[in-house]
Amino acid sequence: MLNHTLQSLSSVPKFNFLKDWPISPHTPAVESSLRTGILLVFISTISVSAAPAGQLDPAHVSFFEKRVRPVLVNRCYECHSAGKKIKGGLRLDHREGVVLGGDSGPVIVPGNPEKSLLITAIRHTDDDLKMPKKEKLPEQEIAALTRWVTLGAPDPRVEESEPFKAAEIDYEEGRKFWSFIPPVKRNAPAVKDSSWPLTGIDRFILAAMEDKGLDPVADADRRTLVRRLYFDLIGLPPTVEQINAFLNDEGSIPGAVARLVDQLLTSPHFGERWGRHWLDVARFSESNGMERNFTYPHAWRYRDYVIASFNKDKPYNQFIREQLAGDLLDETSTPGSTREERLTATGFLALGPKILNERDKQVFQMEMVDEQIDASTRAVLGLTVSCARCHDHKFDPIGTKDYYALAGIFTSTRTLYGTKGGGGNRQPAQLLAVGDEDPTQAAARENHQKTLKTVQGKLTKTTKQYQNLKKQSARNKGKKPGNTKKNSPGENTTGPEKRMAEMRSQMEKMKKEVARLRKSAPPAPDFAMGVTEGTAADCRICLRGDPKKRGPAVERGFLNVIAASNQPPINDESSGRRELAEWMIARENPLAARVMVNRIWHHLFGAGLVRTVDNFGKMGEAPSNPALLDQLAVNFMENGWSVKKLIREITSSRVYQLSGNHHEKNYQVDPENRLCWQRSRRRLGAEAIRDAILQASGQLETSPFPGSVLQKLGNVNYGLSNATSFGKEVARHRSIYLPIIRNALPEALRVFDFAEPSLIVGRRQITTVATQALYLLNDPFVLEQTDAIARRLIEFSTEEAERIDLAYTLTFGRPATTLERERSLALLQDISAGLSTANDEDRQRVAWATLAQGLIASAEFRYLN
Repeated sequence: MLNHTLQSLSSVPKFNFLKDWPISPHTPAVESSLRTGILLVFISTISVSAAPAGQLDPAHVSFFEKRVRPVLVNRCYECHSAGKKIKGGLRLDHREGVVLGGDSGPVIVPGNPEKSLLITAIRHTDDDLKMPKKEKLPEQEIAALTRWVTLGAPDPRVEESEPFKAAEIDYEEGRKFWSFIPPVKRNAPAVKDSSWPLTGIDRFILAAMEDKGLDPVADADRRTLVRRLYFDLIGLPPTVEQINAFLNDEGSIPGAVARLVDQLLTSPHFGERWGRHWLDVARFSESNGMERNFTYPHAWRYRDYVIASFNKDKPYNQFIREQLAGDLLDETSTPGSTREERLTATGFLALGPKILNERDKQVFQMEMVDEQIDASTRAVLGLTVSCARCHDHKFDPIGTKDYYALAGIFTSTRTLYGTKGGGGNRQPAQLLAVGDEDPTQAAARENHQKTLKTVQGKLTKTTKQYQNLKKQSARNKGKKPGNTKKNSPGENTTGPEKRMAEMRSQMEKMKKEVARLRKSAPPAPDFAMGVTEGTAADCRICLRGDPKKRGPAVERGFLNVIAASNQPPINDESSGRRELAEWMIARENPLAARVMVNRIWHHLFGAGLVRTVDNFGKMGEAPSNPALLDQLAVNFMENGWSVKKLIREITSSRVYQLSGNHHEKNYQVDPENRLCWQRSRRRLGAEAIRDAILQASGQLETSPFPGSVLQKLGNVNYGLSNATSFGKEVARHRSIYLPIIRNALPEALRVFDFAEPSLIVGRRQITTVATQALYLLNDPFVLEQTDAIARRLIEFSTEEAERIDLAYTLTFGRPATTLERERSLALLQDISAGLSTANDEDRQRVAWATLAQGLIASAEFRYLN
């Protein structure tokens, strides 16, 4: 059936139809066959980014080091580690022990916590299997172990003959590692084929290929390039008119590419595309997640700040400086940025998930600080500094003292994340007031709030007095309070009754005054999540990561392995965030420019020069072309840290403009294409797939959505709010404006591997699973859009061949081939014949909708050459 129609991803990239194509799910009688066919296509489609066997996801390793290892050490090692009396034959101090299990067999089933004995034991749901026996683990530790098993129990530990003992870190030796050596500008290497390179980038790439005996494949054609550039730079497919404009550009292909790149870099959609890449790293979300998933109704301001920053081409060093210390900066240090932008930028430090159920202030604070350290150091430096929280880093030259030197900076900072009400550590209405407000307006609002508070206080006091007097009067008359007679106007009253009447009159007046004051309140300022200065103090080491067991204080500072000259010391009266930001983006810092350049390369090629984009330490991969990485990093800094200039430089290169043609000799030498001898095929991201469907249907609303739909939902615990359906206003806008709620992502994003918003994700996972096929077959959004595509095709022309060409161009960026046109016509005829009872209009609409759904479900639609 459909497996005869769609070509396998690993073979022919074209999409073809056969006469036996099944009929559309738009008719119930034939739904099953199409579901089966498209499902087979997805199952047979291979993933283009499968990791080598045995390679662990860096994010999962980080989760293990931060959340799992401390629990195992503190709770389990006493009875289940080397050097102890190993109970039940079970060792939990190394990976092999966890896999083998003990006397009762394996203790975990990777990916399935419900069938794992370890999880059953710690939950205490089985009276015969409880560990620890004396006391159940805290809920957050149970949740961490459960999440670990769900992830497949990633575990980097190997068996050690003796317990690890922290040694003095040799920072001088550590600075010899490649990523800690400052990048230097390199001369473009000589190449044998001097006619091939278009740019300096090409010379570095070609020299590496020639060194391995490889030859670059042919250049891509214009249709391939225009689709690639539009998706890469703005995340949308080109329209028919835009395709034709590029095809009809009379200049050379490199010249046409340069002109189109300049055009796309000025598009407001550029910030929507590239801002979303940063939001993955910033773990952007509009809710807290975890046990109490309270919403963040003001988080959208940070999203819009990021989009605007990329559109304005804000220098990357300023972009980072604002996110870490925007509240401490002014116009002179951040040219072009307003006070509102600078304050909103600090939302980066406030967006992370928090253990709102934790009532211990110390534990809550240190968990939040750990998350802030992890986010800032991995996002900017590509280092897993949080792994040094409980002990010196196992692999990189980062000591526990380094960790707590940074921790002191964040414990000296107030985090304002804006949840309100409830118990635990939820902060009542703690947010940053942003926007430029006249001082007289601020004073008027403050006076108004004081007046309102005074009147409300008097009303509360009078009401309480009235109730007490009412009870006393009832007792004096031997009556119950509910039977007390209410005095009529003008009735003669004496004693308590007269006083009660006066108080009722006062209360009515005060209620009216409260209502008037609320109605006449000056407009409230805009609010944003963010941080501000707290009480400056150094942080004491938490022994083995336990906030209840403290060691000596560590002076606030930075990582010893990265020494920056002329770095001013942290003032005793300040947190040190401004100094931290300056240290991170200093020219002498070997990591900041390298990490960002590598992220940009990753998004343009599908893999970074360093594939572990969030880990530049020893557990990460070495760069495939170190000289090129250094050259790009130095150019990036010399060009004012401009993201747009770097993208222009990369897209102008010939290596970016290569085709995806296969080359058997090259493949045998470099099967993973690390040397970029061809263009690797990439699956579109979740947002690009959804937005491309909307654009094909003509339903896409390209204007930015104002604010967030969560503003109407308000500040609620989403898990308890029963808010199963909301946000219809944003349904046709670009995917970046959809509500991002932890543990409740929109289905269109979740099913196509959207970044987990609780983690720092520089490289998304790419999967090909049956649920994606089922989504494209059954989801109401897809059916609605394919129906809209059908109506668009029918209105376009009365000629079926012209409609078919338009359908292919809207989805693939190219017209149908002769064979595809013949098979599509046969499909349309078969569907119409199967709907003999329907009227002509319905038969035509269902037939074209089926064709549209088949195109959208194909590999060629979802993949970029």
